[in-house]
Amino acid sequence: MLEVVTLPVLTDNYIYLLHDTLCNTTAVVDPALAEPVLAALHSRGWQLDYIFNTHHHNDHVGGNLTLKQLTGCRIAGAAADSLRIPGLDIGLHDGDSLSLGQHHWQIIATPGHTSGHIVFYCAEQNLLFCGDTLFSLGCGRLFEGSPAQMWQSLQRLKTLPENTQVYCTHEYSQSNARFALTLEPDNPDLQQRASQIAALRNENLSTLPSSIGLERATNPFLREHSPSIRRAVGATTTETAVDVFSRTRALKDQFS
Repeated sequence: MLEVVTLPVLTDNYIYLLHDTLCNTTAVVDPALAEPVLAALHSRGWQLDYIFNTHHHNDHVGGNLTLKQLTGCRIAGAAADSLRIPGLDIGLHDGDSLSLGQHHWQIIATPGHTSGHIVFYCAEQNLLFCGDTLFSLGCGRLFEGSPAQMWQSLQRLKTLPENTQVYCTHEYSQSNARFALTLEPDNPDLQQRASQIAALRNENLSTLPSSIGLERATNPFLREHSPSIRRAVGATTTETAVDVFSRTRALKDQFS
């Protein structure tokens, strides 16, 4: 079995510990800070073997060097970001695989939020750790990539099995739900999900993981085919799916 431990940090970040219970092997995904990771490891008696970094932003790599110094772990991230991920040991490319105990992780390149963004997908456990590419009901801002790049990255994730559990690295679900409802107010799946999210956040509980099936049904950035969304963003009949995505992302950037 693979155990997943969620550590809320900073304002809205999540750090994830992954532990192979049979092999007693542990990785951490996107450690913004070292201290909460060290405390969680100590309380469970786990040794850190790997850091999995999805991209180079400091709220995903801020704990890298301290954790590496104190635990001797190896750091895995995109080879394209070898100069921007602190302490990188294992440079990964699209299509590579990485083992954590008996579990195998497929590397999928998802440029858009950053040029070197990657995600970690474990097919045998139906787990996806997607950093800032795909959010619950949203997607990442386009800091280094184009709308076409991000759209293609999301299409790759959209084709994963519906039961794939989606672990993103920020708690944005409630604000994303408010935005999504402005585009598809009559979507019953979205209405139900927004209510569930509100109830969880009222209890200060995490809204994650989501699932690929749920995202397909409710996430406006995966629903460029929706007539309601096309009307809401002002897309003409001749505009492409990428055009609709670009308009949707621009509206989200201005949404508050």
